[in-house]
Amino acid sequence: MKIDLSGPDITQAEIDAVVQVLRTPTLSLGPKLGEFETLFADVIGRRYGVAVNSGTSALHLCLLALGIGPGDEVVTTPFSFIATTNCVLMAGAHPVLADIDPVTYNLDAGRAAATITERTKALLPVEVFGNPAGIDALYDLARQRALLCLEDSCEGLGSVVNGRKVGTLGDMSTFAFYPNKQITTGEGGIILTDHEPWAALCCSLRNQGRDAGGGWLAHARLGYNYRLSDIQCALGIAQLRRLEELKAKRRRVFEMYRARLSGEQRLVIPQDPPGCQVNWFVYVVRLRDEFTPTQRDRLLERLRQAGIGCSNYFSPIHLQPFIQERLGYQKGDFPVTERIAERTLALPFCNNLTEEQVDTVCRALQKSLDTL
Repeated sequence: MKIDLSGPDITQAEIDAVVQVLRTPTLSLGPKLGEFETLFADVIGRRYGVAVNSGTSALHLCLLALGIGPGDEVVTTPFSFIATTNCVLMAGAHPVLADIDPVTYNLDAGRAAATITERTKALLPVEVFGNPAGIDALYDLARQRALLCLEDSCEGLGSVVNGRKVGTLGDMSTFAFYPNKQITTGEGGIILTDHEPWAALCCSLRNQGRDAGGGWLAHARLGYNYRLSDIQCALGIAQLRRLEELKAKRRRVFEMYRARLSGEQRLVIPQDPPGCQVNWFVYVVRLRDEFTPTQRDRLLERLRQAGIGCSNYFSPIHLQPFIQERLGYQKGDFPVTERIAERTLALPFCNNLTEEQVDTVCRALQKSLDTL
């Protein structure tokens, strides 16, 4: 039995929605774009949504809209997908990394505070794996220090922290819709904010610098082709209307893993933190510290040989060769991130995973642990 690491949850409703758009003459910049943006903003509880072609594009445009550029520093995490740091570089600013909390894996507020200088313009926290624990403390830190807060919620759709939905804490926030995310548009992302000028600027920047009401060949500023097509928006609308169903299905798989792995003393398994409702993006377990990185890699290899999709999650950003060359970071700079990253293991996690498949994964995992 081959079990994939992830997969989308597509029904006839999504297929019909996409086909309906394909039967119209407007495949991009049509009515589905505004419908998706409005619906998504309403679901999260923000005033404006600007749909773009990826979470990376969303982060990039947010930084530009916030006026962040050369000479500015943005404090963020080394334990994330590379886009979190890349977007700061794309804006011409300087990413400053701070180590993570060893329990939540999110940016540690105390360590972040220690990196703030007179050049710091913003904090860029991430709800890692969908877990929002501690993000509100980072938002509070930004307010206390008169900094902007760009909330990278690309992994956190549907999660809640202390009664606040993920995506409502930052001055601006971003979500992403790659096929392994909580909902998908194939590729895609969205920017949320309550500040109309920022939203309007992002709308222009995503569409080659055109202003609302201007002609197709009238460009008010340097812009990009970061548009999301109506085909993708139709898919996103259908997925978003199923959000509560999709969350319940993801929770079902999470609980199946928890029931089978809660007694496994060699692993640290995901837990819902106090005050948080987590709509998990991935299911990542961690080997206890007595295991070596080599043993983790051997475990990955054995699971793959058994047909189990799996991966390390994440590789530390500061150890990526081009980041080391450009920013000067070295191994040992962020020991918590390195210790965690050396022992993480993402297991198959998608909405339609069956009980039989979860049993197969857990048996293969425990058998491989026994022979390390």
